[in-house]
Amino acid sequence: MEALVVQNLSVAYDKKTVLESASVSVPTGHLAAIIGPNGAGKSTFLKAVLNQLPNKVGNVAILGKAFSPKSLQVGYVPQRNAVDWDFPTTAIDVVLMGRYGHRGLFKRPTKNDRALAMEALSSVGMQDFADRSIGQLSGGQQQRVFLARALAQNAEIYFLDEPFAGVDAATEKTIIDILKNLKAQGKSIFVVHHDLQTVKEYFDYTILLNKTILAAGKTEEVFTPDKLQQTYGGKLFIMEAM
Repeated sequence: MEALVVQNLSVAYDKKTVLESASVSVPTGHLAAIIGPNGAGKSTFLKAVLNQLPNKVGNVAILGKAFSPKSLQVGYVPQRNAVDWDFPTTAIDVVLMGRYGHRGLFKRPTKNDRALAMEALSSVGMQDFADRSIGQLSGGQQQRVFLARALAQNAEIYFLDEPFAGVDAATEKTIIDILKNLKAQGKSIFVVHHDLQTVKEYFDYTILLNKTILAAGKTEEVFTPDKLQQTYGGKLFIMEAM
């Protein structure tokens, strides 16, 4: 079974096409980067895949099925700027949201739910901040909490929108170590990523996107100077490390 199959996915805002006829098929068990220049439609692609945009056309299958927001198999970590950090809730309550699908929205969390939530917080080094308001956390701490929420869900496939943006080096290492561990468990992970210098180190699969998907495959085959120049419109300075 493929982790993700996208066929002719297009999105337009105010009659302006943001994503056009994007198609890709990705096997399960990969840690995949979605990369491309600013304004290329990377976040739009992720939201369209997760059926968050009404103005889209095309077909998407996640683990062989059309996506449902109630799916327990799919975990999502949005960009930090998409979250209301002034909402009066604690870190542990945010992580417990990852358990809603297992028990129902209006049922009280069980002891097992709380134990799993604390385990998820511990895995991202945030167990000592369980009762802290999310608005009092640093950017990196907030990102760790939202990753913990996805982990508490115990999904099979994860989508993360720029999880390393605005975090410190320690948080970035924590996050990538967790993602690599998920991959080792056979999970599938898709990450919108902007730092080209870490692509080869972090990801075994790469999707190149600029308004449409230009290439996708194993990182060593796709992350090449020629394909990057094509994706970034010739405006890319290729580091020697590549």
